[in-house]
Amino acid sequence: MATLISSVLQGKENVNTNEFKKQKPMTPLKNTLKDLTNSLQQTKLSDSPSSKPQQDALVKPASTPVKETSLATKTEQKDVSDEPLLRDNPRRFVIFPIQYQDIWHMYKKAEASFWTAEEVDLSKDIVHWNKLTLDEKYFISHVLAFFAASDGIVNENLVERFTQEVQVTEARCFYGFQIAMENVHSEMYSLLIDTYIKDVEEREYLFNAIETMPCVKKKADWALRWIADDNSSFGERVIAFASVEGIFFSGSFASIFWLKKRGLMPGLTFSNELISRDEGLHCEFACLMFKHLVNRPSEDRVRSIVTEAVLLEQEFLTEALPVNLIGMNCDLMKQYIEYVADRLLVDLGCSKTYFAENPFDFMENISLEGKTNFFERKVGEYQKSSVMADSDNQVFRLDEQF
Repeated sequence: MATLISSVLQGKENVNTNEFKKQKPMTPLKNTLKDLTNSLQQTKLSDSPSSKPQQDALVKPASTPVKETSLATKTEQKDVSDEPLLRDNPRRFVIFPIQYQDIWHMYKKAEASFWTAEEVDLSKDIVHWNKLTLDEKYFISHVLAFFAASDGIVNENLVERFTQEVQVTEARCFYGFQIAMENVHSEMYSLLIDTYIKDVEEREYLFNAIETMPCVKKKADWALRWIADDNSSFGERVIAFASVEGIFFSGSFASIFWLKKRGLMPGLTFSNELISRDEGLHCEFACLMFKHLVNRPSEDRVRSIVTEAVLLEQEFLTEALPVNLIGMNCDLMKQYIEYVADRLLVDLGCSKTYFAENPFDFMENISLEGKTNFFERKVGEYQKSSVMADSDNQVFRLDEQF
């Protein structure tokens, strides 16, 4: 029968009637429809497990529309519609017109402070290194090991969380540049370790500090915990990483500036100037982002996060890696860390907790705007020419008086 119909449809003139005769008698149309109806009813009433998922798959798209999720905010599960920094921004791919002048200014400030590891001269450091005591070498190498790992952790947070959550273009520009500078810092610290430490096994031990040094691992775990925490708010994580860059680094920076005061390790201390300036700017930017938030953590919550970081840093530099190894006073270092924490709390709009004074006179002028000796061969407070200059002042005029 099928062959016959196919032949007719194809327009064949000579149809083999013998083939038609061989076919079984046709079932009456009425009976066929009845059988088909019964078959459909049986299928509908069937509870077969193999058929149910297929039916569900066909029904669900019609009744449950797919919810669209922005790739940029896939890590932020909470409602962020009332947060200008975090809610979806279809214009985030274009920089102009600038919507947040204060955030943009911070980006240009960071851009003007760009430097590379090749600019730091380490040729004189080897002579100094060979004259240090074993305690001083131990302290410096372990501090460098912490720094080498910590910049990578900061970048992990920026890449995995902040750059995906924040939808404001100006802030994304800053974070992008911060990632580049953290890479420079990490390279610099690795280069310092590679220059000072000649023993291959000791070098590997320092490069793997997160796994090999419990004192470094404890601070690293605290920061990594915040990166992985999906229950914390963006504001809480901003505070946590402001504490990492503002508190976890502060004591170690101070210890290296102490070496500068003693006239030691010129390459190390110069790189420390550059890096501490950068980290100061990063911490300042975190405070600025916090001020732009509509829903901020309570002052008690802010204080809780900051004081956790203070206790870890105090333990790190007075017990695990005591600064008395290089001739510093542990009690004064504790006080200095509390002083830095109070300053951070004030920048975040909170009241002081410790009311501590700065015990180190050599750290008094260490800040982003710190003054440096004009006659030094190299200074840590320099910026790329024209980056921060006002465009109105760059116009050539024939009527200017020279």
